Amino acid sequence: MKRYDYVIVGSGLFAATFAYEAKKVGKKCLVLEKRPHIGGNVYCEEIEGIHVHKYGAHIFHTSNKKVWNFVNSIVEFNRYTNSPIANYKGEIYNLPFNMNTFSKMWGIRTPEEAKAIIEKQRMSIQGEPRNLEEQAIRLIGKDIYEKLVKGYTEKQWGRDCKDLPSFIIRRLPVRYTYDNNYFNDCYQGIPIGGYNVLIDRLFEGIEIKTNIDFLENKEYYMSLADKVIFTGPIDAFFHYQLGKLEYRTVRFETEVLDTDNYQGVAVVNYTDRETPYTRIIEHKHFEFGTQPKSVISKEYSTDWVEGMEPYYPVNDEKNQGLYQKYVELAQKEQNVIFGGRLGEYKYYDMDKVIESAFQLVESELK
Repeated sequence: MKRYDYVIVGSGLFAATFAYEAKKVGKKCLVLEKRPHIGGNVYCEEIEGIHVHKYGAHIFHTSNKKVWNFVNSIVEFNRYTNSPIANYKGEIYNLPFNMNTFSKMWGIRTPEEAKAIIEKQRMSIQGEPRNLEEQAIRLIGKDIYEKLVKGYTEKQWGRDCKDLPSFIIRRLPVRYTYDNNYFNDCYQGIPIGGYNVLIDRLFEGIEIKTNIDFLENKEYYMSLADKVIFTGPIDAFFHYQLGKLEYRTVRFETEVLDTDNYQGVAVVNYTDRETPYTRIIEHKHFEFGTQPKSVISKEYSTDWVEGMEPYYPVNDEKNQGLYQKYVELAQKEQNVIFGGRLGEYKYYDMDKVIESAFQLVESELK
């Protein structure tokens, strides 16, 4: 007789959503988390009364009413709207690219003027774009590319835009309105009290063990349950036997500042190549904080090596080919389900993670 219906490896949003729904239908789950805390990358650390997004900015946004109603049934969300700005060598521009951006860039006022400038600059690239640089210029013209795309992208990927494949940028958001709302989704916000409130409530009443590396004692933990939900790296589950999937990762430098307002907005992207970090997050602005001090995090994009947190899958042909080989191995594991960002080697927004967990709930629990 197995002790649990499910052993769930990892405690991010995918795991938390499935565990919550499993508990509701009477399933017994054991959650194993490698880190000393639950919540995966949405975990917040409290510093100076501010909820600091320890693993980078997380802004919940969705157009899926079912997902929005679900998370709001767990915790109330605030009205935070993501309106980041770009700093290019001290020049400030609104993001995403909109009429405020174009007015600052070219001293114009109307959508017609902006379209004419962008269209003229786009025409400098003829034929099929051969690299990311040509693809970006084809999409938004040379001026915006040079100031707001090139340096930021090269820092993100650690190489020149001419050496990056064009498919990395399939589209760039361009709006011919004076609208600084970054997302097009119907709903967005931050959980009141931070993401830990959401995670803690999803896992309420469920057995959790932290500081446990499932892979160090895999056979034992697999013997405890009818099925395993594995949300760690799929290649790690198979001991990298086919090779390692590649990621980009992020290093954070977090500082407490003796000021109540450092940059006036939660997110500032530094789009020149010379500034070593990609952006600065001022965490208090996610929740309209009025604390006397502030906490900022500088983000540095870097190559991933084992032991670091894997963030962004390197979505090129080589890695996708390797991932498909791991999928073939995974399909032979009758009692293991792979899910989430690392289990599926896929960059997921938070709402899409929850949608994916809902799909598993439908096939497993209904």
